[in-house]
Amino acid sequence: MGRSLGVDVGTVRVGLALSDPDATVATPIATVPASADVADLATAVAAVAAAHEARHVVVGLPRGMSGRDTASTARARAVADALRSHGLDVDLWDERLSSAEAERLLLAAGRRRKQRRVERDRVAATIILQGWLDAHRLPRE
Repeated sequence: MGRSLGVDVGTVRVGLALSDPDATVATPIATVPASADVADLATAVAAVAAAHEARHVVVGLPRGMSGRDTASTARARAVADALRSHGLDVDLWDERLSSAEAERLLLAAGRRRKQRRVERDRVAATIILQGWLDAHRLPRE
């Protein structure tokens, strides 16, 4: 399957996570600034994907608890479309509660507020990517 890149599109930072080559485990790798220009943001994310030889990207799709689109949903879709224009295979994945889960994990790990702010987006990207990997894992024979 190869490596996949997970993306948590935030308003200030965009968290990134990377899978191992066997597409089993997601690991947080970086945070990039959330450019107001979607094309610029997609170019930055595509560069990270290329640097790690990831041809597949999973973009977290923020939805409300009711399942309806939110103000952030359109931006995530736009980023996904822009990444496709870079020749990447892109899936959208429901990211409900990923940031809250990331915050909970960082609190449990004893991270201070400032550390949590810096790490939250890439941990959320890891949660998004791991969820996608787990859902798409082929059964072993």
